[in-house]
Amino acid sequence: MASLKPALALLCGILLCFLVQVSLAAKVRHHKWEVEYMFWSPDCEEHVVMGINGQFPGPTIRATAGDTIVVELTNKLYTEGVVIHWHGIRQLGTPWADGTASISQCAISPGETFVYRFKVDKAGTYFYHGHFGMQRSAGLYGSLIVEVAEGEKEPFHYDGEFNLLLSDWWHQSVHEQEVGLSSKSFRWIGEPQSLLINGRGQYNCSLAAKYSNSSSVPECKLRGNEQCAPQILHVEPNKTYRLRIASITALASLNLAIGGHKLVVVEADGNYVQPFAVDDMDIYSGESYSVLLRTDQDPSKNYWLSVGVRGREPKTPQGLTILNYKPTSASRLPPIRPPVTPRWNDTDHSKAFTNKTLALMGSPKPPATSHRQILLLNTQNRIDGFTKWALNNISLALPPTPYLGSMKFGLKGAFDQASPPEKYDESYDVMKPAVNQNTTYGNGVYVFDLNSTVDVILQNANALANGTSEIHPWHLHGHDFWVLGYGEGKFTESDVKKFNLKNPPLKNTAVIFPFGWTALRFVADNPGVWAFHCHIEPHLHMGMGVVFAEGVQKVGRIPSSALACGMTGRRVANKN
Repeated sequence: MASLKPALALLCGILLCFLVQVSLAAKVRHHKWEVEYMFWSPDCEEHVVMGINGQFPGPTIRATAGDTIVVELTNKLYTEGVVIHWHGIRQLGTPWADGTASISQCAISPGETFVYRFKVDKAGTYFYHGHFGMQRSAGLYGSLIVEVAEGEKEPFHYDGEFNLLLSDWWHQSVHEQEVGLSSKSFRWIGEPQSLLINGRGQYNCSLAAKYSNSSSVPECKLRGNEQCAPQILHVEPNKTYRLRIASITALASLNLAIGGHKLVVVEADGNYVQPFAVDDMDIYSGESYSVLLRTDQDPSKNYWLSVGVRGREPKTPQGLTILNYKPTSASRLPPIRPPVTPRWNDTDHSKAFTNKTLALMGSPKPPATSHRQILLLNTQNRIDGFTKWALNNISLALPPTPYLGSMKFGLKGAFDQASPPEKYDESYDVMKPAVNQNTTYGNGVYVFDLNSTVDVILQNANALANGTSEIHPWHLHGHDFWVLGYGEGKFTESDVKKFNLKNPPLKNTAVIFPFGWTALRFVADNPGVWAFHCHIEPHLHMGMGVVFAEGVQKVGRIPSSALACGMTGRRVANKN
């Protein structure tokens, strides 16, 4: 027995050393935030925005894979609740920190503080945003960048990095927008007044006015210290830069280009892809990309970076900033006009870009088959004269009690217990307006067996107006999914043989094109309750979402502060 003591001592020493190394590598990053309304001039016109600690957009979080992020969030909004969703972070083991009101937690009441604590397990380009009402449209968002773990390397080289957070901006308040969308005399929010790059844009003036054929838009006279002045990208010649690009738009699908430069796409939604070069790129709300930019053009000139609207007839001017080659003066405008955004309804251009996005060799591959298939028909409908969006003829109306708590504690009266429909009537003609355009409210849950493989087929259809079918970017919380394929018209079982099982990209947001379908596959391996919804803010507000759940009974202790409302609130109060 005595001979074992040195060996045991050595083993304990090795384990202790390992634990010390792990603890040194992984850090806990603390942030104290206050969310409040404030006056700001995102596009040179002053309006009320939702900011964090006096900043718009909110502070950028930077962390390393394996770190724990702690955000003490205090609600200073006076009359409304708030939550923050950490978009792209899977919340493994912490589903209550997902930041989705009525699903993972109660909204944080005015004056109260909620502590988000979660681990960032995977490097990538992410962001955060409000997920209560339409607070994302009000400006509650920011970037979340996760670097590779210590000792690991990216599969590409770069000399410098820029972060580009793209958004759209309205002068009408989100409260007016919400009332219009929820009125029987339906009032659409209209197109945004401006496109913002890192929270900065220009309204009623243009940086590129001298290249315009119209004399109605004057040239912007900016000193550079204004809240709306563009953030210029200062670069050195013959270097490679990583651009981390994320779209947090409420409505607009976007296209980004840099005059005279190729962009090499290397990451999508926090997952590496096979590098491919493009002149311009489409990006939909909820998506993020990394692209590599080589500064190999004439260094005596500057170049436009332009962002324009796609998928909707553009009534919003391009968002612009400048790629400035040092030592050329940043005040020198590029000698030619900004890149022209591809025509708004050129879906072939969009599909060509999307179909080039394939997983990098060595990426996880999808299971060969699935255990369950959910076919979701996306339709625009009416309920008692109100305009809604629906899935399989059910428009989502979230309950007052968070699903995570009600399912964990078996509170069956908290939401619809019947499972929502897993398919729609096969006779439905997706190319025409529905014969019966009425729908119903619902809040049932699709419950999956833990670790089962699920296919979701998103089927687009004609909206209320004849000949109209809109683009919808769909985002899944708590998981990544494989995008197995896209198709035209109505999905049939014969389309399954077209699925890409060799190198489909892993993403958390995917688009369905007008009158088409998109096939997704994911493994339900993350105990919790998770939103799956269109990432267009007014569409979600109008009911365009569903709720998934798996392994809820395996979820650990949920902080009582996440459940202090509805039926769970009464349960927490009675325990205390």
